[in-house]
This record gives sequence, structure tokens and C-alpha cells, in this order.
Amino acid sequence: MNNETRAILDKKDLNKVIMRWMPMAVNTYNYQYQQAGTVVYSLYPALRKIYKNDDELQASIQNHFNYFNCMPWLAPLVLGATLAIEDNGGIKDKEIVQNIKTSLMGPLSGVGDTIFWVLIPTIIGSIAGYMALENNPTGVIAWIIINIAFMFMRFRFIHLGYNQGIKLVTTFGNKVALLTECASILGLVVVGSLVSSVVNIKIPMVIKYGEVSMAIQPMLDKILPALVPVLITFGIYRVLRMKKIGITGIILMVIIFSMFAAYFKILG
Repeated sequence: MNNETRAILDKKDLNKVIMRWMPMAVNTYNYQYQQAGTVVYSLYPALRKIYKNDDELQASIQNHFNYFNCMPWLAPLVLGATLAIEDNGGIKDKEIVQNIKTSLMGPLSGVGDTIFWVLIPTIIGSIAGYMALENNPTGVIAWIIINIAFMFMRFRFIHLGYNQGIKLVTTFGNKVALLTECASILGLVVVGSLVSSVVNIKIPMVIKYGEVSMAIQPMLDKILPALVPVLITFGIYRVLRMKKIGITGIILMVIIFSMFAAYFKILG
């Protein structure tokens, strides 16, 4: 096939790629190629439309079977950029396709993991959890709305990647880094404020010396309000940083420790 600079793909083709990508993003994950199988599965209808020649189609598929691992929600940017290159340059640009995939998947994963895997779930999840304690279903509704928005966002990303390609990252790279830093600060502020309002732990112990009695909790509150919740949260964070105990193990540890401390009236 002799590819011309005329674009072959249309919006429906790009949407079809995302419809195949979303339910299968990590379902074909393996340690050798990671997400490459899903990339081929998602791009195949578009590649078939670009390459009428079976040999060129096979060469393109083999090229996409190289290692690929990117945050699933931002990967459509990479898929869109690679389709734009193949749509205009054909099989002769397969090296460029692989180079762009290799260069973009790392930075996008760093941004995506920070914002979409850590910050947004932490902030919205914390707020939703606090609302649940108040018997307010707004937090659950917010989760549903946000996930629907993320789904449509992936459709937007593949069109953005197709139309802008690598220019998107090279032009706005500094702004993306600034956005990530601001979001990180926002996440830390929200989590810090929620520690004092959601983690409700106090020390009910009272020290008695003769006729004098002194409650420990009021004394700690004068030093730093919510000091105990902060210390316990910090301790759990340190355990997480060690990466020797999983989330389930930490939850079980907290439950057992809470039962022990409550029984002996150490914490309340």
C-alpha cells in the first residue's frame, strides 16, 4: 500500500479504539509485553482501515507488540498520536511510532498515577467517607459522576492525541508538571484536614496522684489538637512506605490494635 498524507481515519474509528481499550486495558497484561496485547486489540480495526495490504498490516501489528505500559486513562493520548503518524506516514514511520510510544508512556504514567490513581481517589474518597459517616449519600453520587466523566475524558484524549500528537506534551510539559505539583499540595492539605475530623481517636486515661487527677487527652489537646490521630496516621503511613505489609494486612492490624486498645481502655 502506498500511503498518502490524506488522513484515512475519522472520529468513529477513534471512538471504536477507545471502546475496545476501556474494558481490556489491563486484561491482557503480562510481564514480557505488559499492555501490548491490548494495544493491538484496540488499534486493530483502525490499522486494518489504514493498511489494505496484509504484509504492511502484519508489520504494524508486530511493531505494536513491543513493550508498552502506560497509565490506562492517559494511554489514549499515546494511541491517538501513534495512529496519527501511521495514518499519514504509513508503515515507513513504524520506528517513529515506537519511539513516540516509548518516550510518552513514562511521563504520562507519572502524571496519571499521581493525579488519577492517588490524588483524586484520596480527596474524593476521603470526602465521600466523611459524608457517609454523616449519612449523606452525596459522596457516592460524586464518585459515580466522576467515573462517568473519566470515561468520556478518554474519548477526548484519543482525539486530542490524534490531532496534537507529541506537540501536546512538548508544548505543555512545564504546565503539566506545575499542575501535578499543585494537585499534590491540594491532596496533602485535604488529607491533613480530614485526619483531624475523620480519625476520631482519644486517650480516656486519667492519671491520679492522691486527690489530684489529670486527664491525658485535654493535656495533649493543648500541645496539638488531634495529636493522637496524627501520630497514628503517620505510623500507618510509615508502615506503608516499608512496602512489607499489604493494605489488607494493615487494615487487619488496625482492627486488632483498636480492639486491644479499647478493651484495656488505652484509646477511646
